[in-house]
Amino acid sequence: MRFAKITICRVHSETRRPDLNEELQHLGGALGLFSQRDKDKSRFRIFIALLKALKRGSVLSSDDLADALGLTRATVIHHLDGLMDAGIVENVRGGYQLRVDNLEELLDVIQADINKTIADLKEVARNVDRELGLNAPREPAKNKTPY
Repeated sequence: MRFAKITICRVHSETRRPDLNEELQHLGGALGLFSQRDKDKSRFRIFIALLKALKRGSVLSSDDLADALGLTRATVIHHLDGLMDAGIVENVRGGYQLRVDNLEELLDVIQADINKTIADLKEVARNVDRELGLNAPREPAKNKTPY
């Protein structure tokens, strides 16, 4: 069994973000592209470089990304591995590119991946419940928030 990891963060924001950079920051935050350990935002910077390459129709190597962003190749590969595990980036023709042709499609693909994962986990849970002899779920309590 192979695990893929993507972090989706629930982001509270204003209804209007005034510029493209803020929109990209919002999207990157929601996709979990920022972390405490990644102080210089390398993963997000790689994502943006790949987004720009997508617009040009080009594929970037890890060396191209390292040179353009002033990062070590090891750092770039580490973050590319994380982006590939998340299903955001793919390796093609000896280089890297976003998995899809636009960001809306990316979110559709991620949503489909999440739905498939939830369906698979429900099947596992159903089997475990049956093996343990657990009953059907109770009625949800009223006046409880989901979080």
